[in-house]
Formats: sequence, C-alpha cells, structure tokens
Amino acid sequence: MKKKTFLVTLLLFIVFLNSSMLIVSLVTLREQISAEKEKVLAEHYVISSGILGDMQAVKNRGGDVKASMGEMMRNYSRYSQNRDNKFAVSCGEEWIWQSGERTPGENPGSFFAEINQSERMVFIRREPAWQLCVYGRFPAPFQEYGLWYCSGLSDTLESWRDMKNMLFTVNTVVTFLLALFLVKFLDILFRPLREISAASRVIAEGDYHARLHVKGKDEIAVMADHFNLMAGQVESHINLLQETADRKQQFIDNFAHELRTPLTAIYGYAEYLQKAPVTEKERFECTQFILSECKRLQNMAYQLLDLAALREIETENCPVEELFRRVCGIMQVKAEKKGIALSFVCGTEQVVGNMELLITLLGNLIDNALKASPEGSCISLRAREERGGEKEEEDRLIKEKNGVKAEGSGLIEKKSGMKAEGSRLIEERSGAKTEKDRLILEVADQGIGMTKEQIAHIKEAFYRVDKSRSRAAGGAGLGLSICERIVQLHRGSLMFISEPGKGTTAQIMLPL
Repeated sequence: MKKKTFLVTLLLFIVFLNSSMLIVSLVTLREQISAEKEKVLAEHYVISSGILGDMQAVKNRGGDVKASMGEMMRNYSRYSQNRDNKFAVSCGEEWIWQSGERTPGENPGSFFAEINQSERMVFIRREPAWQLCVYGRFPAPFQEYGLWYCSGLSDTLESWRDMKNMLFTVNTVVTFLLALFLVKFLDILFRPLREISAASRVIAEGDYHARLHVKGKDEIAVMADHFNLMAGQVESHINLLQETADRKQQFIDNFAHELRTPLTAIYGYAEYLQKAPVTEKERFECTQFILSECKRLQNMAYQLLDLAALREIETENCPVEELFRRVCGIMQVKAEKKGIALSFVCGTEQVVGNMELLITLLGNLIDNALKASPEGSCISLRAREERGGEKEEEDRLIKEKNGVKAEGSGLIEKKSGMKAEGSRLIEERSGAKTEKDRLILEVADQGIGMTKEQIAHIKEAFYRVDKSRSRAAGGAGLGLSICERIVQLHRGSLMFISEPGKGTTAQIMLPL
C-alpha cells in the first residue's frame, strides 16, 4: 500500500510538474517570438518607408527607379550588419536586389498573389536557419515593387533552450527532493497503520492487552480509538468465554466427581453381595446403602433437570404469609427431626412472582440452613419492603456484620476505601447490589456460618462448604445454583451475610 501510494503520487507529481514546465516554456517561446515579430515588423516599416521616399525622389528627378535600386539600398546596409538579418527588393516576379549572396529563395510572384497592396505577410522559415520573415508591397505608383525582410531567430531560440533546460533541471532536483519528502511523509502517515497491524498480530497470537496510543483528533486517531474499543470488547468477550468455559469444565469435573462417589459405593456393595457370604442383616444394610446412593443419584438428576428447565416464568401477586406458611409446612417435619424451630415475620402483604418457584427457592435455603444449624437453634423467615432511602435494617446489618460506616445522605464507605456515591448502596459481600424500592425476603439461621471465600463460591454448582456433612445429608451441591436461577428469573439478586460461628442470613432482593 505504501509503495503503491508513493509511486502513484510521485508519478502524478512528475506528470503535473513536467506538464507545467512544458506549458511555461511554450508560453515563453510564444511571447518571445511575438516580441521578435513586433520588432521585425517595425524594422520592415522603417526600411520600406525610407525606400518609398527614395523611390519617389528618383521618379521626380526623372530617373530609373529599378536601375537606381542598388544605389538606394546602400543607405540601409546597417540593418544587415547582423549576419542573420537579410532583406531584398522584388519587381514583378523577380528579385532585383538582395543583401548578401543568397536570394530569399521564394518566388516573389507567389507573395503578390497572396497579399493585397496594403498588407504584409509574416512567416517563419527553417532553411538555411530559423528566421522570421516579412514581405510587403509598396503603395501606388510603385505597387509592382515589394520588400522582403528577415531577422534571425537563433539567439531567441538559444535563449529559450537555455531557459527550458534550466526549468527541467530545477524540475529534476525538485522531483528528487519531493521523492525524499514523500518517503518520509508516507512513513509518518502509515505509522499508525503499522502499529494497528502489529497490535492486530499480537491480539491474533493471544495477547488481548495490546492497545494503540491515540494522538490528536484526526481520522487516524478516531480509527485508533475505535481499534482500542474493539480490542477491549474482544478482550472482554474472550475473558467471558474463558470464564464460561472454566465454569463448564468445573461443572463437568464436579459432576464426574459426584457421580463417582455413589457409583463406587453401589458397585462395592453389589460386588460384596455377589461374592461374599452375608447374613440377612448384612444383606439388608448393603441394600439400604445401595438404595440411599441410588436415591442421591436420582435427586441429582432431578435437580439438574430443574436447573436446565428454568427458562421462563409466569408471575402473579403471591401473599407473603401464605408463601411462608406453605414453606414452613413443607420443611416442618425435617426441622422437627433435628430439633430446630421455624418462625416467620411478614413485613409486607404480597410479592410478585411464581408461587411454586418461590416455595422451591425458600425451601432450598431453609434446607441448607437446617444442615448448617445445631439442634435447639431457630431458623427465621422475614419479609420487608425498602422504598427510596429506607434502609435502617440494612445499615444495621452492614455495621454489625462488616464494620462499614454509613456517612452523609446514603453514602456508605467500606474499610477497603471503596465508596458508593449518591443514594445507591453498593455492597460487596457476595457481589450483589441492593436497589431502591425493593422487597427483601430473608432466611436467617444460627449455624456454623461461612468465610468470605466460601461465600464467593457458594452459588457454584456442586460446591459444598462442608463436603463430608453434605454427602451424609444427601446433598449434591445444586440447590443454590437452582436458587440463583430462580432469583434471576424474578429479576432479583441473591446474597449472603455470614461470619464463621455467627450464622448466615440469605437475602433475596426482588424489585417492587
């Protein structure tokens, strides 16, 4: 591209400059010849006027004009001192006198036929040299006579050639300097394109951090800015794809691990029943283990199907009290077996959502709370609305759980120095945001609690805070993934507030 641009630009400049030089030289030559023509016509007029006066004088004395022509022309010899200037006199169709040894060459009869008595003919001839010639007839009564005068153009043409050579020499020098300048200019002009090419090659090799330095506000700068924007978008999408691929791979690894444990147990007990002599009690215990692991595989399959089937929902106005009563009724038996009490407080009348999915959501959260809570503790369900700047309970939880200060009108500043501006509260406990005008459903327990690192991974499929305890309880680690999906379908967010040994509060924030 650079080479083609250089060649085309240089070629156009050479054609333009040479054409301009040629036009200038031709115009100059034409002006010089015009000036020479005026000069020759003036000299021809002077000579013809003088000869006409002499011819009139000879005629008045009664002399022979034709015979006296040589004597009269001696007075005008000064005009032929230049070797290129010649003149001659014709009478009829013959030359009766000429300066020098050579005759004009043309037949004077042809001049008579072409011009009138008062006209003069101007022409250029090349032989024996470049000459500008003028021929004119004398007025009556000497109309049969004519004067031919020529002036050499050698000096004029030589001066024009010198000027032309000088112009084309300057043209050559200017062309050479332009070529050097053009190479440097194109190098500067195409430098951003080279940088874009280099950055594109780096990105194509897998390094998505390459960016261009934007200078100025011209088209190249705009293109560089758009390239940086494109590179940033590509990097974001690649990171997202990589993160998605990592999550999928982790899901597959976890799923394979989860399958291996019950399958190994089933295979081991089945092999034991087949090869070893067992009592009826041992046979019963082995079959119980096999049935338990099969049920866990069945539950895992159902949960995966539920997770895959959650795509769209139909919402309605669901009474909160009815929702809590149904959930507590479903989980009451399991809670009583562990000696844990269930309670609920309704701070609002209804929630917009899908009743069955909300029951599943709260049931999974209560089930997790039951697994983490000791005997004799209590699990509570709470519902409240938060409109505009109403956040007393939220501020209290932030102060108690994370030691964060609230200052100004709704500005909350974390210990790490991160600030939230305006009236928006930014929380980073589980990466979720609280919003204005929302309904908050809470499931709070008095269990073992979690660390911040555990909270960051708790929503991942097959992740367990306590793997041994979860397996013993029959969990597959899919419950919170299903909960997260249900909350997303309700356009809300799910977050956890927890510290080791101080229990956990799961908050579901839904828009009003």
